[in-house]
Amino acid sequence: MCCLTLPIFPLAALMDEKLSQRKLIDENVSILIHIIITTSVIVYPVVVILKCESAVLSGFVLMFIASITWLKLVSFAHTNYDIRVLSKSIEKGASHGSSIDEDNIKGPTIKSLVYFMLAPTLCYQPSYPRTSFIRKGWVIRQLIKCLVFTGLMGFIIEQYINPIVQNSKHPLKGNFLDAIERVLKLSVPTLYVWLCMFYCFFHLWLNILAELLCFGDREFYKDWWNAKTVEEYWRMWNMPVHKWIVRHIYFPCIRNGLSKGVAILISFLVSAVFHELCIAVPCHIFKLWAFSGIMFQIPLLFLTKYLQDKFKNTMVGNMIFWFFFSILGQPMCVLLYYHDVMNRQARTIV
Repeated sequence: MCCLTLPIFPLAALMDEKLSQRKLIDENVSILIHIIITTSVIVYPVVVILKCESAVLSGFVLMFIASITWLKLVSFAHTNYDIRVLSKSIEKGASHGSSIDEDNIKGPTIKSLVYFMLAPTLCYQPSYPRTSFIRKGWVIRQLIKCLVFTGLMGFIIEQYINPIVQNSKHPLKGNFLDAIERVLKLSVPTLYVWLCMFYCFFHLWLNILAELLCFGDREFYKDWWNAKTVEEYWRMWNMPVHKWIVRHIYFPCIRNGLSKGVAILISFLVSAVFHELCIAVPCHIFKLWAFSGIMFQIPLLFLTKYLQDKFKNTMVGNMIFWFFFSILGQPMCVLLYYHDVMNRQARTIV
């Protein structure tokens, strides 16, 4: 039910833009309204999940959709503000003689907003590159692949991951060697599940959505598995989020006089907050495991960058990335959250 009410927020953002475009409200008032809307789109699902004691999976889906909506609405507000500033400069003659496409500075419409909210992108612009037709047979084949790999994920979870975590102890409370054993046993199946999830979502689902909407930009990921540094990995594995962070966090920080290091820190901080929200809220566990895991990437980023600069053409950074990514990081997170959720449910029953 909560998911069905989320479209109210984009419509409110569109009304705000229309009022601002017609100069019926002050620019500062428009910005304040956007802040209220974007804050509400996150706070509202959090309250619903915590009050209704929803299941972990349904809570995760809701927080995932709410987070995507938040990212899109921030881009919608930010881009339209830039368009208004550009339009005012054109009216004053500041851009006289420059070649500016009129289609790219027009105000938002309900059609452009709906398309943006459905399109596999997080960065708003008035128009996008489009394909001329839909390949129906190709879409059907990708849907079949998506179903097959989703079933494979379920099989690995039920047959391999669940038995391991059910027979384990909390990694921070039990025997250290037992914890290491369980982490190593989990490393392979969790990696396979993560790769299946990545393939289903980034390669299959986003391309299916793009094909149905005739969306022309299909760069959803690059060859992140060959990343020689942690920085390369974060630049390549999730291109929609990377482009959003560069456009709406990194470059604005640089333009406002902040250093590159501070801009990177702020980018990771925002990412860590949303990882924590998407995992901690559905699990009803607020111990900052996900937040800490993302922020721990910062020293690894500088370490792998240093090694890459010192030892040219080496794969040391790639080995460090794969070790912390598949052997240590993900299995540890699975164990931590599983046991915390089980302990919480046991206390609730008692």
